[in-house]
Amino acid sequence: MGRVYLVGAGPGDPELLTLKAYRLLKEAPVVLHDRLVDERILALAPGEKVYVGKEEGESGKQEEIHRLLLRYARAYPKVVRLKGGDPFVFGRGGEEMLFLLRHGIPVEVVPGVTSLLASGLPLTHRGLAHGFAAVSGVLEDGGYPDLRAFAQVPTLVVLMGVKRRAWIAKELIRLGRRPDEPTLFVMEATTPRESRVPATLEDVAEGKVEVAAPAVWVIGKVVEVFDILQKTPQAWALAEV
Repeated sequence: MGRVYLVGAGPGDPELLTLKAYRLLKEAPVVLHDRLVDERILALAPGEKVYVGKEEGESGKQEEIHRLLLRYARAYPKVVRLKGGDPFVFGRGGEEMLFLLRHGIPVEVVPGVTSLLASGLPLTHRGLAHGFAAVSGVLEDGGYPDLRAFAQVPTLVVLMGVKRRAWIAKELIRLGRRPDEPTLFVMEATTPRESRVPATLEDVAEGKVEVAAPAVWVIGKVVEVFDILQKTPQAWALAEV
């Protein structure tokens, strides 16, 4: 009987892996990985790599992942379940952990840098935001999230919200957020393909903003920091070191 490690791969940059995640990737005979795990990170693992990524709407895929985890845990002494970002932030890591424990499989969690933190912006900033919250743009059953609890949060970070960005923006405005509030999309954050698209909440609501998934969407006054960094490219370069 093996042990399963729920490992966070971080937002993309291999240098953002923890030392423990790196060691486990090198040691594990098999790695079950999600769709958005960067290829450079997968290249670090010499063992067998099993793709278990899910597309939106594949509700039955999670049960298949559970069965695969159980099968490999019974066949190997060490199994890495590699997830983008952090396993417990919109990653279904809790469900997989509970499933394995119910079947007598020991589980160890290795946290990862969540993509919530990958925008390069301070989510809290003195005088701009005293707190933040995160929300998924889509529910597991394909439904729309209830945004009432998020309407007045100083900084709101939306993950998996690109496809529904217009609806989310309209709903937040309806719930009281300012139409002229600044927002920032960061596509493929921390990778060589990273790009940033600033916009007002109203622009997003009106369908004027073109972005592609995966993207981190930050809404709130902290986006004003992006405006400052745009005017001082040296500061932005230092922020990315």
